Amino acid sequence: MPHSTPAPLTHPNPSRRSFLIGASLASAAAALTACSGSSSKRSSSTLKIAYQKTSAFTQLEDLLTKAKDEFEAANSEVTIELVPIEAEQDQYFTKLALMNGSDSTAPDVMYEDSFQVRSDAAAGYLMPIDEYVEAWEDWDQFVDSAKEAGLGDDGKLYGVSMGTDTRGIYFNKQIFAQAGLPEDWQPTTWDEILDAARTIKTQVPDVIPLNIFVAKAGGEMTSMQGFEMLLSGTDSELLYNTDTQKWVTGSQGFIDSLAFMDTVYAEELGPSLDVALDSAIGNRVSTELLPQGKLAMAIDGSWMPGGWISGDNPWPEWEETMGFAMMPTQNGQGDGFTSMSGGWTLAVGSKCAIPEAAFQFISIALNYENTLKYDTENAQVAVRMDVAESEDYLSYNPSFEFFSSLVPYTHFRPTTPDYSQISGNIQIACESVVTDDATPEEAAATYDSGLVSIVGEDGTEAAS
Repeated sequence: MPHSTPAPLTHPNPSRRSFLIGASLASAAAALTACSGSSSKRSSSTLKIAYQKTSAFTQLEDLLTKAKDEFEAANSEVTIELVPIEAEQDQYFTKLALMNGSDSTAPDVMYEDSFQVRSDAAAGYLMPIDEYVEAWEDWDQFVDSAKEAGLGDDGKLYGVSMGTDTRGIYFNKQIFAQAGLPEDWQPTTWDEILDAARTIKTQVPDVIPLNIFVAKAGGEMTSMQGFEMLLSGTDSELLYNTDTQKWVTGSQGFIDSLAFMDTVYAEELGPSLDVALDSAIGNRVSTELLPQGKLAMAIDGSWMPGGWISGDNPWPEWEETMGFAMMPTQNGQGDGFTSMSGGWTLAVGSKCAIPEAAFQFISIALNYENTLKYDTENAQVAVRMDVAESEDYLSYNPSFEFFSSLVPYTHFRPTTPDYSQISGNIQIACESVVTDDATPEEAAATYDSGLVSIVGEDGTEAAS
């Protein structure tokens, strides 16, 4: 993804905002009598848009509100109904699944995590949109990895990527200076992270040295930003062997990753357990602990500066206060550094009675202008090439260059339909270790047993 030599700003044809693929909305609504067996009960004049809303995350609602206004200005016969789901990440997944389980509440368009696309498509919640993207001029602007993020197991496309992300280490340069640590700190091993945390605990005892997500209540924050950031830096296989299509058991890297978390909490280098196990820990890190100088280091995602620049909890001093470091591999082996990437999509619900209109809404929400607004304000790594190369994007946020530079080191979660259940077992393993309910070895063995119960012996293989 280019970012060193900005290309001239290019603006797509404004007429794209109001295009309709194929027939008009009116004729489409009349002709489309079934997206499912109950589509006759579905509205042909209203589109329900379901999305996540939290106190620290307002950019998505701003985007969808803007797209609603633009869509309705071009289509007076269809009303957009925004349906916010006020919940943290795991609770959002649960509530969205409950909505999708009923014909009367299933959304027409939904904010869908890329790792959920395969399982939700397999469950029949999503509608393939290949015919619509093929007629959409902007589709050529999306990088291949972004297109793949929306694919189901059947090879059909179910979601359009809104952007991606990477993860690294945030550190407070002022706290580091107090502790005698360098302003350009860059650890090359896990031990160097722990050594810095120990130094901070000794020299600046009134702050939390390090946060890494470890709780069941943290959901994917724990699985991905916490555990998988560590596992991807070990010599072991990742969770899933894509070549053999088998899940890995008996991994020393799995044990070592849990042992790192165990060390953080055994030595009291992390938050107190009442904070660490709080379901709102993600918001607390970004809106309270870091801005108030209560936390020295956080292993976290590229989106946080977006909230500091334009969210409900602005923090103008972040640029002078925060430094960024790449996450090292365990012993500096391999490429030396690692990261994890995910990203979200907009998808059409399978119960939708007017899918052409639903895709038109998506095409408006993710056109050049709106993607530029969203990717800058929400600190997304852009997946539209015209946005990624624009000076408006590159100059908006000084963290973009750093987090984009992590793309060559990044890894992705398994996207199999059973990942979500397996991820839950990872969270249980992490929490059991930091609460002293199990040793890393015991927690890894319990995870392996649970893994076999989910995918069967034939679905697993021993780590090499």
